[in-house]
Amino acid sequence: MSDDQTPESILALRRPIERRNTYELVADSLLALISERHLKPGDALPTERELMQHYGVGRSSVREALRMLESKGLISAGGSGAFEVADFRNPLNDSLSLLLAVEEGSLRELFEVRRILEGEAVALATERGNESYLERMRDATEVMRERLADREEYIEADVAFHLTIAEATQNRLILHLMHAIRDQLERALGSIYKIPGSPERSIEDHGLIIAAMAEGKPDEARERMREHLGRVEEAVDAATAKSSRSRKRSR
Repeated sequence: MSDDQTPESILALRRPIERRNTYELVADSLLALISERHLKPGDALPTERELMQHYGVGRSSVREALRMLESKGLISAGGSGAFEVADFRNPLNDSLSLLLAVEEGSLRELFEVRRILEGEAVALATERGNESYLERMRDATEVMRERLADREEYIEADVAFHLTIAEATQNRLILHLMHAIRDQLERALGSIYKIPGSPERSIEDHGLIIAAMAEGKPDEARERMREHLGRVEEAVDAATAKSSRSRKRSR
């Protein structure tokens, strides 16, 4: 210890150890089991007695831990009185829907987000190459080709293609973000479906993206995705401008 240092000055470099209640430690342990998917939606939690015995704590600590998790929407009371893991919800979904409802967002902003998010997602998915995801992407693209005349099934397969890329990143936050913009994504795809030639071009673009991923070329996959999204955005802009002109002439 140097002459100008005292035990107090050294300890001041670190925060005091946080004191935590027993129920918080129990809640954290259960939360870890849920977040790591050892306990999945619909799975029953151990009984109060089992939790007391496992953690070596009293009934009040167990009940308070369960109340904490229930208040956060992570668990819910099951039919038998025991708790079970709740279905996971993505709070971003409601937030983005609200933003667009009050016109705080636009399709242009959506495409800006998609270029950033999906461009990097496809590169990451390529680096982590997994053939099973590529097969699912091929299947989705083939459904788009086969159901070209069916608007609903075509769009459903198109959305599945993009969500599979997010899933292939093996990054849960990216997947949550993609699910958060799913409603807006479906609306945008619905707009371009009506544009002659656009659905067919999207199928071609998907093939180029898959090819780059299959060859293990993340930079090329990123570029192909950005080109695809750029073409889609241009088509939507052109369709929106045409619709606006038509409305003005009809007045």
